[in-house]
Amino acid sequence: MDISLKLSDYFCPNEACDDHGKRGLGNIIVYHKYGKDRRKLLKCKTCNFRFSERRSTLFFGLHTKESKIKEVILNLLEGMSFREAAIASGLDKDTVQRIWKRFLLYCEDTMSNLLEEFNIKLEDLIILLHRRIQKRVKRNG
Repeated sequence: MDISLKLSDYFCPNEACDDHGKRGLGNIIVYHKYGKDRRKLLKCKTCNFRFSERRSTLFFGLHTKESKIKEVILNLLEGMSFREAAIASGLDKDTVQRIWKRFLLYCEDTMSNLLEEFNIKLEDLIILLHRRIQKRVKRNG
C-alpha cells in the first residue's frame, strides 16, 4: 500500500519557511524519485526545502514495507503479544516493538495537534465520541 500522493495534503516542514504548516498552497512539487521503492522527494517552491513524501508520517525512517507495518499494528491492536506479532509477520521482536513505539508516538502527536488546532479538550472529545457511539448502539440495537 502506498501513501496517497495528493500534493495538496503536504506542507513545508521547514519552520523558517513563510509557508510552513500551510496546506494546499500549490507550493509543494515532486522534485525527484529515489531509493528502491522510488519514493518521491518533494520540494517547497517557496524556500526550496526538499523532503521525503514519508516526512511527518508514521512510516518516516522505517525500512519495513508499509503493508508489514500495518499488519503488525493490526495484530497488536487485536491483542497479540510482541512475540506473537513478530512470528505472524516474520519480523524480529525488536522491530515489532520499534514499530509499536513509533505508532504510539505518532498517535499522540497527531491527537495533540488536532486538539490544539480545533481548540478542544481531550475530555470533551471523549464525551462527544461516547455520545455518538451510544446513538449508534441505540439505532442498531
